[in-house]
Formats: sequence, C-alpha cells, structure tokens
Amino acid sequence: MDAFLLPDFSKLTALISSRDKADVLRALRGENLSTNDLASLLSPAAEAYLPEMAARSRSITQQRFGRVIQIYAPLYLSSYCTNQCLYCGFSAENKIHRRCLSLEEVEAEADTLKKRGVSHLLLVSGEAPKMMGVDFIEQVALRLKDRFAALSIEIQPLTRPEYARLFAAGITSVAVYQETYDPILYKKMHPAGKKSDYTYRLETPARAAAAGMREVGIGALLGLGDWRTEGLALALHLAWLRKHFWRTGVTVSFPRIRPAEGGFQALSPVSERNLTQLIFALRLFDHNVGLLLSTREEARYRNGMLGLGPTRYSAGSCTAPGGYAHEDASAEQFAVDDHRSIAEVCLAIQNQGFDPVRKDWDSCFQKN
Repeated sequence: MDAFLLPDFSKLTALISSRDKADVLRALRGENLSTNDLASLLSPAAEAYLPEMAARSRSITQQRFGRVIQIYAPLYLSSYCTNQCLYCGFSAENKIHRRCLSLEEVEAEADTLKKRGVSHLLLVSGEAPKMMGVDFIEQVALRLKDRFAALSIEIQPLTRPEYARLFAAGITSVAVYQETYDPILYKKMHPAGKKSDYTYRLETPARAAAAGMREVGIGALLGLGDWRTEGLALALHLAWLRKHFWRTGVTVSFPRIRPAEGGFQALSPVSERNLTQLIFALRLFDHNVGLLLSTREEARYRNGMLGLGPTRYSAGSCTAPGGYAHEDASAEQFAVDDHRSIAEVCLAIQNQGFDPVRKDWDSCFQKN
C-alpha cells in the first residue's frame, strides 16, 4: 500500500485562493464534494455563506447522528516529554513540575471519572517512552478495559506491532495530531525530539488502523499555519484513510492554541468564526466523520455549536496528571476554557434538546 502523500502545501493555498462565489454556490449544492469543492467552502469567498453552510451542516449531522452528543474525558498519565515543541506546555525545555502517575494513581483518577459518569476515556501522555512506554500503557489498559466502554490513547507514535499489542490489551482507538501539515513550518515548530520526524508522524494513523484499531483520530493544531490550508490538508488525509482503511472509524479534532507554559503565541490566530467555517466545511465534505469539540473552547461557543456539526464533546477536563483525584493543575499541558463539570455539560446539552451519551460501545460488539 502506498503511503499518504500530501500535495505541495503552497499549491493547496493557491487552490483555496482561486475559489470564487460561483464555486462556493456550486459546492453548497453538491452531494459528494471534491477537493475543489472543499477548497471553495474553506475560501474567503465562503464567509458570506456561513448561514447556508450552517443549515446544511445541521441537516447532515441530524440525518447521520440524530440528536446524540458523545461525552468523553481525558486522563493525563504523565507530563514528561523528550520533544521540544515550541507551542506545548509539556515541552522538554519548559521548567515545570513534572509527574508520572503510578498504576495505582491511574486507577484512582479513572475511578474518579467513572463516578462522575465517564465511560469513554482518553489516556494522554507527554512523549517520553522511557517514562510512559508500551508496557505501562498495556498494564493500564488491562486494568481499565472492563470498567470503561472505550479506551483511547494520545501518546507518542508507535509501531504497528505495538499498536496491535495495545489493541489486544483493550485500547480501542488512537488519536495523533499532525499539528501542522506544512512540512517547513513543522520543522520550525519541532526543532528537537523524535516528534521532529514529519513523515513518521504523518504515517502514524495508518499504522494504528493497520494494527486493527477500531478508530483513529486526526487533527491540526489551529494557530500555527493558515487554517484554511491546514483544513484542506486535513481533509485529504481523512479521505485517504477512509479509502484505505474503510473498516476503521475516523474522527477529526479542532484544537486551537491555548495559553500554556512557555508563553507561545499563535502564529496565525484562528477566530471562532474561522473555526466554525472549518467545522461546517468538514461536515459537508464527510457526512459520517466524528467531529470533536473540546474544553479548549468556551462554554458559550460549545453550547452554540450543539447540533450544527460536532458530535463529541469532552467534559470536566483537567490537563494535569493527577488533577482529578487531587485537583492539582500545577503541571497542566494547556489551560482549558470550559470549566463546567461533566454533569453541568450534560445538563446544558439536554436543555437544548440533545442527548448526552456516555456510552455507545461495548467490547462485546467486537468480534474475536
């Protein structure tokens, strides 16, 4: 199987810039959108048609997902990291208090979230394999798999055999964000550490899918490169994964840069309006993809987007290891903007006529 090859980044930018009003209207009328159609919906010319995009996105989302919003929560395992990512609070250069949870501490954190009603758990760690390697993640999975409906991981990229091993232990999905699809900018943002290998990271979702993972999650860190071009590159990656791994579900996240240790400022700020256009465009491009909206965004915005495109919301999030059981946020990866509890988020969803689902999968569905 050929690897995913992204077209020249500057050509994607030029394609988006070339789209006009007629192209946007044609895309809004289409059903199976092409790359050119998506470029039209991401273009500046489409900004005047956000209400039309919203209506179409809402209709598609209701047809495909009903009124269901899946709830999940991240559990941070370790803040140690060997990479030097300029934008990240866990970057190896930052002088922060670092912590790596023990298996017993992980269980305590998980039990706290379980009592709060979480059934879909995302295990997150800085990329430091010696501190948080495959052996440890496997042990975590074996301890937690019977307590949670789904266990996802967002850790360092692994090999295909390692992903297969974790899948057998109970991990059901893998999230790995390219951060930026621009190879030149990527090199600048990741000057040191294993993460500096652009190609290895780009090929990670395919390795996870080939290993049997039920789902893979991709995304770009919004605020590094031009969001329109990042969105088009992200969609091309999504379409490639759909074609080659049709048995594997795919989700897309839209993380915007948030305040973090190190004081990094967004190079290309992304407004809520920009984020909204990107979400609508992706929904029109892929009717079935799961779209995640995390607690990086304000409660006001997340409430306003209910039913318009996103299908999964994180809730009650803490980005510091040990922060649930002990409420310690001294070593958080980034600051969240929606500070509501899980119960408060679910109530807000219900008040708008939607159904916050905490469990939509069980391991008994998986064939051996």
